[in-house]
Amino acid sequence: MPLTPLDIHNKEFGRRLRGYDEDEVNEFLDQVIKDYEALIRENKELQNQVLNLQEKLNHFANIEETLSKTIIVAQEAADEVKNNSKKEAQLIVKEAEKNADRIINEALSKSRKVALEVEELKKQASIYRARFKTLVEAQLDLLSNEGWDSLEGEAPRRREAIEQD
Repeated sequence: MPLTPLDIHNKEFGRRLRGYDEDEVNEFLDQVIKDYEALIRENKELQNQVLNLQEKLNHFANIEETLSKTIIVAQEAADEVKNNSKKEAQLIVKEAEKNADRIINEALSKSRKVALEVEELKKQASIYRARFKTLVEAQLDLLSNEGWDSLEGEAPRRREAIEQD
């Protein structure tokens, strides 16, 4: 057990003949008591400071740990957002490619359809032109014949020819 200032104060020394000067010893012991009490007070103050500093250190260590965890979580979240964005971009590109293929196929299909319609219209125009030409020629023949007698015999033949075309 450590020595206390009270122990020093209450310490009694045995007396001998030719011993030390009692006042001088008491004065020295008083000085030791005073210095010892000062050291004890200073030690307690330093212990309190150490406790306060330790609490602050623990507090800052907790803050540092929390910040580290937060940074890690933020980095993970950023990585996840980045990966999700890449996946979403790939899906958008694939969807756009599908739509482009569909649009191209539809355009090709419509183009073929229009080409077929154009060919059909050309055929019909050619038939119409041939019929119209035959009709005009028949009308010219009628105009070039001088008699009405020829009309009665040729008109049915011409009609048959027109209808056959």
